[in-house]
Amino acid sequence: MLTTGEASPSKSSRWFAARRDFAVVLFVTAAAAVLSVRLNFSEALLSWARPHERLQLDELPGVLLVLAVCLIWFSLRRYLEARREIVHRRRAETHLAAAVRENRRLAQQYLQIQESERRALARDLHDELGQYLNAVKIDAVSMRDRLASPDPVGHDIACQMIRNINHVQNAVMGLIRQLRPVGLDDLGLAAALEHCVDEWRRRLPQTSIGLTMMEHLDEGLDEMRRLAIYRLVQEALTNVARHSDATQVEIGITRADAQLGCASQIVVCVEDNGVGCATRHSATGLGLIGMRERMEAVGGSLLVNNAGRGGFTLRAQVPIKATP
Repeated sequence: MLTTGEASPSKSSRWFAARRDFAVVLFVTAAAAVLSVRLNFSEALLSWARPHERLQLDELPGVLLVLAVCLIWFSLRRYLEARREIVHRRRAETHLAAAVRENRRLAQQYLQIQESERRALARDLHDELGQYLNAVKIDAVSMRDRLASPDPVGHDIACQMIRNINHVQNAVMGLIRQLRPVGLDDLGLAAALEHCVDEWRRRLPQTSIGLTMMEHLDEGLDEMRRLAIYRLVQEALTNVARHSDATQVEIGITRADAQLGCASQIVVCVEDNGVGCATRHSATGLGLIGMRERMEAVGGSLLVNNAGRGGFTLRAQVPIKATP
């Protein structure tokens, strides 16, 4: 997330400061000239240096003049070099900003392609593999019913086939839910998050998972940002299941109103009371890296906080962008 600092001075204010400094130089020079005339500075210097003629102190004004000219020349060269350095730095910053924008655009395009492939794969799994599994299950049920009396061994084999098919169907449905959030396109982000949390509550019965969401969560969020928030919660709960040993997880999704220099944002906070970052293998693993890259791709940010005595907090900020 970008933060704004102090505003840079305008061109008119810089020109005014330069004229003011030039006026100060002229005033100090005039004051020194008047003071030298009133005190007869040159005569006093010559009278002081005359007894020390062997040291050639009367040549000191010329040496000082040459030194002043050399210092002016030195300062001018340093000024020109600093100015060239500033120009090069500004050009480099411009190129870097363009590279960052291009990188963010490519990251968004990559995420779009990834989600498109996931959607296509989930559709193929549901339409192709799911239909074939249903057909095989129907045949196995028919075989079981026909072999109940004459062939008990065949009946047991058919029952085992049905159990295996049910297991494969459950696995395929789990893959489909991971590839494409259930209800995200039709029911919205809030319903998809509730379904995701309910799934994890069934998987982790020993862990209390709380979910607090704002009303009208989908307002102002395009598809990429909805998917980014959903994947963040999904990956955070995956990390909790794999590494945290937590007994309580709190998920909060709120809206931060627009402030000076910052747009309105969706704030997602996932906090648990597990082992913390010190002993979690995922603290610097691919999970957090993937979440951070996904947040940066939509212009957001991700902060990780370790409670020290135990506990782990993920705080993400996703800027709201109205869907065209």
